[in-house]
Amino acid sequence: MPHPLRTRRPSRHALLPLAWLACLACQANAQDKPTNAAATLREVVVSGSRSEQLGDELPVSLDVVNQQEAEFSHMQDIRDAVRDLPNLSVPRGPSRFAITGPARSTGRDGNAGFQIRGLGGNRVLMLVDGVRVPHSYIFGSNAFGRDYLSMDLLKRLEVLRGPSSALYGSDGLAGLVNLITHEPADFLHSSTGEAKSLGGRISTAWSGDDRGRGLSATVAGRASDSVQWLLTASGHRAHGLQTRGDIDTPDTRRTTANPQHDRDTALLGKLVFQPDGWQKHVFTLEQVDKESSVNLLSSRAPLPLGGTPAQQAAAVMDERAESTSTRQRLTWDARYQINTALANEVRTVLGVQRASARQLGTSDLYRNPDRVRDVFYEETTWQAGIQASQSTSLDNGWARKLTYGLDYQSADLSNLYTGINPLPPEVFPLKRFPDTRESGSALYAQSEWMNERWSIVPGVRLDWFTVDVRTQEGFYPPAKRPARSLSGSAVSPKLGVMYQVRPGWSLFGNYAGGFRAPSAYQVNGYYENLAEHVVIAPNPNLRPEKSRNLELGLRTRLNRLQADVAVFSGRFSQLIQEQRFISGAGTLADPKVFQTVNIDQARIHGFEVKGHYDWGLWAGGRWGTPFSYGQARGKNTLTGTPLSSVEPAKLSLGLDYQTATWSTRLVVRHHAAKRAQDIDSSETVKAPKVQITVPAATTLDWFAQWRLRKNVRLNVGLVNLTNRKYWMWSDVRGLESSSTVADAYTQPGRSAQLSLVVDF
Repeated sequence: MPHPLRTRRPSRHALLPLAWLACLACQANAQDKPTNAAATLREVVVSGSRSEQLGDELPVSLDVVNQQEAEFSHMQDIRDAVRDLPNLSVPRGPSRFAITGPARSTGRDGNAGFQIRGLGGNRVLMLVDGVRVPHSYIFGSNAFGRDYLSMDLLKRLEVLRGPSSALYGSDGLAGLVNLITHEPADFLHSSTGEAKSLGGRISTAWSGDDRGRGLSATVAGRASDSVQWLLTASGHRAHGLQTRGDIDTPDTRRTTANPQHDRDTALLGKLVFQPDGWQKHVFTLEQVDKESSVNLLSSRAPLPLGGTPAQQAAAVMDERAESTSTRQRLTWDARYQINTALANEVRTVLGVQRASARQLGTSDLYRNPDRVRDVFYEETTWQAGIQASQSTSLDNGWARKLTYGLDYQSADLSNLYTGINPLPPEVFPLKRFPDTRESGSALYAQSEWMNERWSIVPGVRLDWFTVDVRTQEGFYPPAKRPARSLSGSAVSPKLGVMYQVRPGWSLFGNYAGGFRAPSAYQVNGYYENLAEHVVIAPNPNLRPEKSRNLELGLRTRLNRLQADVAVFSGRFSQLIQEQRFISGAGTLADPKVFQTVNIDQARIHGFEVKGHYDWGLWAGGRWGTPFSYGQARGKNTLTGTPLSSVEPAKLSLGLDYQTATWSTRLVVRHHAAKRAQDIDSSETVKAPKVQITVPAATTLDWFAQWRLRKNVRLNVGLVNLTNRKYWMWSDVRGLESSSTVADAYTQPGRSAQLSLVVDF
């Protein structure tokens, strides 16, 4: 890994994607006509307005990754799904966490969740079929992520950029990701459109970067004219994601991946009951289970042991970890056509979800007593909503659609820490925060005014939230003071406008507000360590984080060129900084006190370009170029320091060739450098250490699909063809520039991928 001073400044080449797009637009404008409704990018989405609508008609920035693209590009997880989307990422560090010694949770949360335009974690709202995915929770060496997901169950993934709280409430500070699962109707039509009584899909996949293998099967049926059903089951086995490191010693010098075994299973069942044309009921049962075991060779002390007798006594001889997680969901989604004066359609949703996780770690020390850490985290959520919509034709070619509703949710959160040999003064079992109920209710309304050229969409949502302590048992004592509850409210406005300049060309803009309520562990989290003279104190006076975002964009839909350009600027206030140093000298009489506080204000701005250009027919097939580019900058407006969480610029440029029987794509991706002047090291590492930087990197991938029969597809991929050694910024945040194991954080080298899909 280069020294921070060796990374180069970005050049004027960053403007090349915009210049190139302008040239394509001029050429397309001279040759093309507006595209028709069957155009490739005219996807129907639900996340932009809480109802089914063409994404092109919405004055917001939306991304859709459908099942066909996921299959062709070998998207095995959510990290793969966003690799070509601008200003989006999914952090995933190597499994190099520690059970004992300095707190380090690197890689323990797997795919940690989405990051949109520089903010991630619980600041991005994640949904599965409209039901919230559990929060992430990180404390010390334990990290519970949000990867309770399986790509095998998904029909498509929708990403809404910018605040989404006006429609969905808390957590939509930076954006929204909605994962939509399959329905029976997706498999009950032949390639010619004829209805079938039984259908499905079987697929198997293998990946070389983690020696993973998977098998998935779906069967769907039509029991009668009013009843359809679906059942999907999948399983996946893998090892640790490989690195470009070449030090294989079983100790802290190791840069190759630790021995790791992962096992995932998923089940999806759906029953669709449609007794008449006026109502539809969808009952969904989903379960995702994940297991992982890691032999933490990277934690072992090098032999022979050195240091003082006390350091030798505490030396790690062996560390191992196991983790399990499960998410179970049951949902009833009903829609009614009522055609009354108040509404044309009413939708009700009732769901219950239980997510639980366990992380077990053992540490064998040279002379000191061995340690065991056994940690549990659980969320049980009830969610209910009723939504009405009314469409009305007005005079002079205008129409209006009014959407309004009520949401309610309640989540019971609990945690338990137990094990052997706790650090004084702690005594196991204990709770880092008390059993808590996080609940919220909301009223929302949105009105869409449309004519042939204009679309005007105002909206507002009023939320009430509570963080209610249910019991002090297991928390106080040993905590010095009892936990306290918290409540509050927030108003989230939005206004979107779209204007069709001419057929195929539209301008859009939107202004939106977002917020995120404080979480149970941010309000009441407590920790005390006498050995290090450290106290983490609760803060029951936290306020919700807030955001305001302005976005302007251009959308073009021509026969050859389909593109979106957006510029954005967001302001964020009352950002919550966890475990900020408050006071103390680090002595027994005056310990260092840390606390979660509202302190930061930030501004993030940037732009995105994405789309596809059709070069036409040549050499027996159709050629095309998918492209995307995103760049953002962020700054803490109180201190003037850069916002380190913002990803470097990313360019993706492809070359497609398609015939009736096979398709192929070559993809070039360029990740810009993360420079020292774009990093606030005090945000990521402890002073006087300095955060490591990341050099620029360009990689090359190749994918191909052979349609052996109408219903049989063979997909092949070669990833990182040039075997480039490179790092992703989101994976190395928190790593010091002086680290001797930076190669352990590199991305996999050249690897192959293979899958076979059979529809029936």
